[in-house]
Amino acid sequence: MGVTIAIDCMGGDHGPVVTVPAALAFLRRHRDAKVILVGLEEAIRPLLVSTASEFGERIRVRHATEVVAMDDPPAIAMRTKKDSSMRVVMDLVKAGEANAAVSAGNTGALMAISRFVLKTLPGIDRPAIATVLPSMHGHTYVLDLGANVDCTAEHLLQFGVMGAMLVAAIEHKERPTVGLLNIGEEVIKGNDVVKEAGELLRNSGLNFQGNVEGNDIYEGTVDVVVCDGFVGNVALKTSEGLAQMIGAFLKQEFKRSLLTKLMAVVALPVLKRFKQRVDHRLYNGAPLLGLRGVVLKSHGSADAVAFENALGRAAEAASNRLIERITERMASMNEVNA
Repeated sequence: MGVTIAIDCMGGDHGPVVTVPAALAFLRRHRDAKVILVGLEEAIRPLLVSTASEFGERIRVRHATEVVAMDDPPAIAMRTKKDSSMRVVMDLVKAGEANAAVSAGNTGALMAISRFVLKTLPGIDRPAIATVLPSMHGHTYVLDLGANVDCTAEHLLQFGVMGAMLVAAIEHKERPTVGLLNIGEEVIKGNDVVKEAGELLRNSGLNFQGNVEGNDIYEGTVDVVVCDGFVGNVALKTSEGLAQMIGAFLKQEFKRSLLTKLMAVVALPVLKRFKQRVDHRLYNGAPLLGLRGVVLKSHGSADAVAFENALGRAAEAASNRLIERITERMASMNEVNA
């Protein structure tokens, strides 16, 4: 894979006790990759004592004197904590020392710092947060998930381009299908912004399949679902709440009586396979698209397995030219519209 990942080791709910073991597991799985562990050196070094000979120059530690807290206001984190682990990983990407950055830290601060340091790509007005969700036919990429509450039709078009290029890079699909999240499949449905966005997407040259509804996300109707950040965040949080409720209901029903407890033992293999299919850790790592560098946001409560998956997703995006793909696609669209 031949990529170098800069890791904000201090971010998230757990910090180095999760991020460092995840980085080591990532290096064992990707033999040609390298990592730069960024954070308080005294917190990182003790976790590497037994691995120095195993990885050699494939692992480096970059000391950062400050930490962005999960409740720090984005403006404060950006302006006053210039030597934070979050800021340093962005500086490493900008300087070309790393091909991608991964952090489980404060989402607002990460978006503000990455946009300030890296800037946006030509033709992209606003970065967007994308995530991958399980579906009946694999998984579906959805964006935006909260970075942009108010969007124009042009913004939604840009999200479509970025989402399609993300799938092309990570899933190796050169013509991924794109759908626009709406209240109905018909062209006449939706507000004025969504209708205009649909027209722009139809003329974009993307593999646009038209409007899709909320159920299409989990049916896997298209590879990429485009929406504004308000709708996307509500859809995501609703989905998470539903999944938690179903899990709680199943536990309650299986514990209801001795008979149901025996049934639970019989059903255990099926329940384990079901849990594996919907395990959120497999889908951890939300790219911040539209920046002049690959940046992934891990869930703040991610364990080592989930964080390792975010690192793998970042490496895949960087090694398969995600930034170049978006830049080239936006340039070609601008030439057609000129």
